[in-house]
Amino acid sequence: MTNLTIAMHGVTGRMGTHQHFVRSILAIMRQGGVRAANGEMIQVTPILLGRNETKLRHLAEVVADQEIGAQVAWSTDVDAVLTDPRVDIVFDASSTQMRASIVRQAAQQGRAVYCEKPIAVDVPQAMVLAELCESAGIKNGVVQDKLWLPGVCKLRALRDEGFFGDILSVRGEFGYWVFTGHDPDRPAQRPSWNYRREDGGGMMLDMFCHWQYLLGDLLGPIDRVLAHATIDMPERIDEAGNPYPCTADDSAYAIFVTESGITCQFNCSWATRVRRDDLLTIQIDGTKGSAVAGLRDCWVQEMAATPRPVWNPDIPQPIDFHSGWQKLPDTTTYDNAFKVQWELFLRHVAADEPFPWTLRRGVDGVALAEAGQTSSAEQRWVSLGG
Repeated sequence: MTNLTIAMHGVTGRMGTHQHFVRSILAIMRQGGVRAANGEMIQVTPILLGRNETKLRHLAEVVADQEIGAQVAWSTDVDAVLTDPRVDIVFDASSTQMRASIVRQAAQQGRAVYCEKPIAVDVPQAMVLAELCESAGIKNGVVQDKLWLPGVCKLRALRDEGFFGDILSVRGEFGYWVFTGHDPDRPAQRPSWNYRREDGGGMMLDMFCHWQYLLGDLLGPIDRVLAHATIDMPERIDEAGNPYPCTADDSAYAIFVTESGITCQFNCSWATRVRRDDLLTIQIDGTKGSAVAGLRDCWVQEMAATPRPVWNPDIPQPIDFHSGWQKLPDTTTYDNAFKVQWELFLRHVAADEPFPWTLRRGVDGVALAEAGQTSSAEQRWVSLGG
C-alpha cells in the first residue's frame, strides 16, 4: 500500500472545492483508494492550502467530515507545506496568474505537479513551467477533464466504430448566462477575476484550452483558427459588492480547421440563454450519420433516419426534427471526469503508469488561446503549424 500526501492549493474556489476536493479526492478516500495495475492500493492524504482561513477550515473540518466521516489537514502557510518533505504531489487550482509561483516552488522541491488549465496566460510563460518540470525530472500533469465526460466518451466510441463515415464538420455550443451581480437576488456564478484580463481572465484563455485537447483527441491536431472575441457585459459586481470594469472577453466565437481538413465551429458565451440540450453540446456530422452530445447524453441520426425537408415558410413545419434522433443508452457506469483523471495521475506517480497529459500538453492549449486572441485582434486566420 502507498499513501500519497497531496498539497491542494486553490481548493476554496468553485472548481477546486466541488470537482477536485469533494468529487475527486474525498470520493477516492471514501472508496478506499485507487488500485494500480500491479495490484498496489494507493491512498491519499490531502492538505488544503490557501489564504482564506474560514473557508479552509470549513472544507477541512465540516465538508470532509460530512463526506468521509473524518477531518483533513489545512494550512494558510503555503511555503511551509510546499517545503515539507512529506508532501508528494502539489496541486494548484488557483487563478492563472498565481499558477507559476506554485508550480515553480513545487518543482524546486522535487514534488510531482498537477494543475488546472490554462497553465499560464501566454505561451512563453507556459513553456517555462513545462521545461522547469522536465528539467527537475518530476512527474507532472494538467487537468483535461472533458476527455472523460460521458457524452464525449460516446462520441469517441462512435468514431472508433466508424458510425460517422467520413467526418465533415463539428459544431459546438457552450455557455450560459452569468449574472453580473447588480441584482442582489441574482448573484454571479463565477469569480470576478474571470472577467479581468489583467488577472488572467477571459473566455478564450479559459475555454480554447479545452477545445484544443478535445478536438485533438477526437479529430487530430488543429491547423489554423479564425476567431472573434467580445466583452458583452462591460461592468460586473465583485465579491465585495463593488462594481468593476470588465477587461476580459466573456464571449468568443471561432472556426478551427484540423490538419485533416475538418471544419469545427465553436460559440462560447457567458451572456447567452440556453435553449439546447445541455450547457455544452457538440454535433459531429458525417457522411453516414450525425451525433449530438451533451455533458452526459448523446443522440444519433443515421442516414436511414435522416428526413427530407422542404423549404416552405407558408405552412407550419410538418417535421418534428427531434423525433428522428435516437438517444444512446448507457452501456457502462461513468465516473466523475475530474476523478477519472486524478486516479490516472495517482497511478502515474505511485506506479509509473502512463500519463500523457503533461504540462507540455498544456502549452498547446495556451497556444490555441493565444492564436485565437491574435486572430481576433488582427482579424485574420492564424496558423498553429510548427
